[in-house]
Parts: sequence; C-alpha cells; structure tokens
Amino acid sequence: MSFRETLKRSDAVVGVVKDARRLVGAVRHNNTIGRNGRLIRQYLQSHEVRKLHIGAGYTMLDGWLCTDLEPRFNSAVFLDATKPFPFEDATFDYVYSEHMIEHIPYIDGMFMLRECFRVLKPGGSVRIATPDMKVLLNLYAGPDGPVAEQYMHWITDRFLEGVHVYKPQFVINNAFTNWGHRFLYDAEVLGAALAESGFQDVRKVTTGQSTEPQLCGLESHGKYIQDEAMADFETMVFEARKP
Repeated sequence: MSFRETLKRSDAVVGVVKDARRLVGAVRHNNTIGRNGRLIRQYLQSHEVRKLHIGAGYTMLDGWLCTDLEPRFNSAVFLDATKPFPFEDATFDYVYSEHMIEHIPYIDGMFMLRECFRVLKPGGSVRIATPDMKVLLNLYAGPDGPVAEQYMHWITDRFLEGVHVYKPQFVINNAFTNWGHRFLYDAEVLGAALAESGFQDVRKVTTGQSTEPQLCGLESHGKYIQDEAMADFETMVFEARKP
C-alpha cells in the first residue's frame, strides 16, 4: 500500500471519528434540552410561589428550581447564566444566587442581572451574595480586628501552598486568581449594576437575614467551606426589587 493510500484511509478514519463525536455531542445536547424542559415544566406546574436558584452547585434548596452550569444532581437544571434564560418573562417570584456572579466577566454579570429582572414578576425580588472586594482590599492596610487576622491565617493555611507568611498581598492575590474568579464586586459596583438592570429598592443586607421570609437563611457558602465566620467576613449580600 502506498503512503498516499494510507494517508487517505487515515483521513477517512479521522473523519468517521469526528462524525461520531459530533453525533454523540448532538445526542447529549438534545438529551439535556429534553431533560431541562421536563424538569422546568414539573417545577412550574407544582409550585405556586416560584423561586429560581442560579449556580446551585452542591446546594439544593427546597422549593427552588435549582440550576447550574454543571448540575451535580439529577433534579438540578442546566443553566448557563451568560445566555438567555429558558423561561418566559415574569415567571418567578424570587431569584437567588450565591458566590456565582464573580465567576463570570462583568459584562456577562450584567447580562445575568438583566435576565434575572426579565424573568421576575413585578414586585419580585432578587438576592445576590458574592465576595466583597473592599473587605479584601482593606486587608492591605493591615487586618482590622481579630476576624480579619483569622481570615488571613485561614486563607494562607488552607489555600496557599508553599506560602509560610501571613501577608495580605498573598491573600488578596489569591482572591483574584483562585477558584475561577473573573470579576470581584464591591458594594458600589454591585448596587449600581442592579440599578442599571432595572431593579429598585437596592440594598445591602445581612447574610442569612431578610425582611422577606422566602429569602431568609439561604446562604450556605459557610457550610461549603466549613467555616461560617470566614464566609460571613468575605461575603456581601444585596437584595433588590422589580417594580
């Protein structure tokens, strides 16, 4: 067999493999769409008060439609928050997201907030929890109190392999470069983003607390990282209302 004939046969084999991969990908995509549609319909038909959880991860909130880019549970729905949400306008009473928006670029975060606004009913509320950049940057001036000092030690000991000094430079760099973070907010920027997306009554609230019972006790980042005090230190929470 000549080299040219061998190459042609190899190209044919490569083509078959590529076609097979495309077919498998298409089947998986169609299965995901079908499964998503079924789970969404079941949720909307069985819940009078409708609540959307974006970026659920390992936290499945009872009574919420829990979604994630990589669903960890069969009952969770695939949702790419940087793309149009697969819901009609004014579908939900509440939307909630915790430690997720910082994992996408600012422009995509704005798109996500506008989609949250779109799918909320008039009078509905959004709740966003995310790391507070100001709290983290304030460490550079020196830890202000025992909790800040504890946070620096906790981050260094747990996440900064090979670092043997407790310096804010390392902790701050870690916040920007670890865990897939793409954009960190402070209160001014997140509040402005919510307002620009159409929300009113934009306010910073306490972790785990809300004037709306449906939004109380939602934060679980402390359980995930196994330290409630450290989660409270680094996290800010905002709520806002769709008029």
